[in-house]
Amino acid sequence: MSAVDGLRADGLRADLAAIADMIPLRTRVLDIGCGDGTLLEYLAETKNVDGRGLELSQQNVNACVGRGLPVIQGDADADLAEYPSQVFDFVILSQTIQATRNPKEVLGHLLRIGRKAAVSLPNFGHWRVRLGLLTQGRMPVTRRLEHQWYDTPNIHLCTIADFVALAKECGAEVEKALAIDEAGTARPMRADAWGPNLLADGAVFLLKGTAAG
Repeated sequence: MSAVDGLRADGLRADLAAIADMIPLRTRVLDIGCGDGTLLEYLAETKNVDGRGLELSQQNVNACVGRGLPVIQGDADADLAEYPSQVFDFVILSQTIQATRNPKEVLGHLLRIGRKAAVSLPNFGHWRVRLGLLTQGRMPVTRRLEHQWYDTPNIHLCTIADFVALAKECGAEVEKALAIDEAGTARPMRADAWGPNLLADGAVFLLKGTAAG
């Protein structure tokens, strides 16, 4: 892992690598907000998954199709209601939930559509964010959160503790929780621990909904 570019030698971001490690062989996967298809392609090549993707950006959809990936253009806020329940083994939402208009509704659909859901998100409770707000009185800009407040795609800022509370409200069971530090290293954490909420750059959660049994 390079602390500079945040990528492993295989080209995966730290959170995507952690999610990839959670996905078993030959499972049916839906990647929501799949970007240019890097994770889907990796899972197809290394885990032989039956993968599908939903992506808002037409440019990224074109990139996915160019890679031979079955990805369609769509909006997580508007289109997830069209998917049948429990049709996928795993549903992935990476670095996207904070950019949706209705995070609770989106998470509910993830837990309904998939038997399990893997979610990664940035941690707006990181100590650098808190310190920047305290000392400068302005919304901070960091290496992970690089947008100014007026042009950020992140419209629902949340901490790790906020997401854990939302998952509980949606009836989800946290099967695995990983904290990602500034160097891009993922380490197991207790979902209710205070330390990662202060020190982690981001987190990855593996969730199971009550409908999954």
